[in-house]
Amino acid sequence: MLYMFLLYWNQDDGPDPSDDIMERHFAVLRRAQQNNAYICSEAIGGTDGATTVRVRAGKPTLTDGPYAEAKEVMGGFYILDCKDLDEALDYAAQIPDASHGAVEVRAVRFVPGWPYSIGADRERAPFE
Repeated sequence: MLYMFLLYWNQDDGPDPSDDIMERHFAVLRRAQQNNAYICSEAIGGTDGATTVRVRAGKPTLTDGPYAEAKEVMGGFYILDCKDLDEALDYAAQIPDASHGAVEVRAVRFVPGWPYSIGADRERAPFE
């Protein structure tokens, strides 16, 4: 089953992760690759470069910054193929963001007719 891991960090801590934090991310990556669980992962920029788009009455409105003001902001994600939620939570506890920010775990949903290109052969949760 595919799970998405949303990584949250406190941007007051600065933009550059320490070598120790990155080595812990690489350890999670290696474990997931060894278990054929790794699908993809990315880091994303901070809120300084964010723009929020809303369309109301057919007209787009742009707002500088994130949707919500918060100390912790999303800094990246993983998508991993786990046998169950327990395994997903085990991975989440090893992601370094869990020890100084937060890791939110969600099942990836199957949408009939969607043209999946990444992990198309992997199981997704039913769309309910």
